Amino acid sequence: MGILFLVVFVDMIGFTIVIPFLTYFVQDLAISDGINNVGNRDIWVGIIISIYSFAQFLFTPILGSISDRIGRRPILLFGLLMNTIFFTVFGLSGSLMMALLARFLAGAGNGNIAVARAYIGDISEPNMVASRMGAIGAAFGLGFMIGPFVGGLLSNPASGIGGPFDNDFWIKFPYLLPCLLSSLLSSISFLLAITLLPESLPKEKRVSDSRSVLYRLSGTFTDIIKVVKIPVISTLIFTNFLFFFGFSMMHGIFILFTAMSPSEGGLGFDAMQNGWVFAFIGLMGVIIQGGLIGKLTKIFEMRKLMIFGTIICGLGIASIPYVPSELSWMIFLSSALISIGNGLFSPTQSSLLTFESSKQGHELGMVMGAQEGYGALARIFGPLLAGYIWSLTVEGSGFWTYHTSFRVAGIIFIIATLLQLRLTNISELSKAHTDDD
Repeated sequence: MGILFLVVFVDMIGFTIVIPFLTYFVQDLAISDGINNVGNRDIWVGIIISIYSFAQFLFTPILGSISDRIGRRPILLFGLLMNTIFFTVFGLSGSLMMALLARFLAGAGNGNIAVARAYIGDISEPNMVASRMGAIGAAFGLGFMIGPFVGGLLSNPASGIGGPFDNDFWIKFPYLLPCLLSSLLSSISFLLAITLLPESLPKEKRVSDSRSVLYRLSGTFTDIIKVVKIPVISTLIFTNFLFFFGFSMMHGIFILFTAMSPSEGGLGFDAMQNGWVFAFIGLMGVIIQGGLIGKLTKIFEMRKLMIFGTIICGLGIASIPYVPSELSWMIFLSSALISIGNGLFSPTQSSLLTFESSKQGHELGMVMGAQEGYGALARIFGPLLAGYIWSLTVEGSGFWTYHTSFRVAGIIFIIATLLQLRLTNISELSKAHTDDD
């Protein structure tokens, strides 16, 4: 579990370290590519975020299916190796196309998150799943806390740090340093995993298939469609899709809002200030998923925790654009709701899906791979939709303003809540496992 925690932690750093500076980086690259219109420029922020998740969508079900055949360990190692290489490539990007390619290939490697969850299912008794999923959620939260903080702290070291970094190289590549640190962490994790991480899936439990690779890949996408037609599991997966659709909309436009000048309605934050906000979100996630979720599931039904988490996360996201610039500290109140909501939703939803998959006799790697695939799909279209709405409304007036993207995200969370209320037949299952604990 310690090595697995580290693997997920490093993966999350790779995803989040770009958050504080991504908007500024993409805007610089767009301008250097001759894109000067505000709407056309800002929509590239959503595109760069989405391309990472698009790669996850393509590779997550494939890697999950392959892990059912060859084991979990090789897939986890593959992801760490990809991160080691393409973190650095992204930091060296000199054009939008190079940045797109680097984030796509890094996202392909990060398709191993589903395999990490399947690994937990392999090694855990039913009464351990919730707390161990919470530990992995804490790795997400810790990565979410440290990644943005490091990204903000080490951005533009020529002026921010000075000394040995005050030279033409770091002026030319102002966002390379945090990416280099991520590559170093990933390479260390790779070495630890290759020497200390055992295989969790015995050979006798693996799926044997001698058919062609192309046929297997085709079958993997068929499994994605098949999984969401399974009773209860389909509802859980679609709930997860809606949650992360709304959540990823926030990723696409949060800094576009906070970076706006106060005269335009924003907060006037720089990369470091944004880093602090996301570090706070990560810290709250660590507290909830690392320390409290196990205790909470012994008191409350997982279904109720999942629903409550969805409601308060949606409220937090919808409230962001209403934070006044003269009281900018209130952004931490919205952020607390977002983090607590996600901290309650993610481990309980994953645990319920694990229990139901085992109960119905489905391959855990396939189910988790499908969930991560649809989650990646949500993270593709969420930032794209948010960025598109933002580009149309950022300079608007009346009802159609920069608030609109956040309002749409709030509506999506309402739909997710209504869908979860249909899961009345799963509460007894979750309570049974809690009682066993």
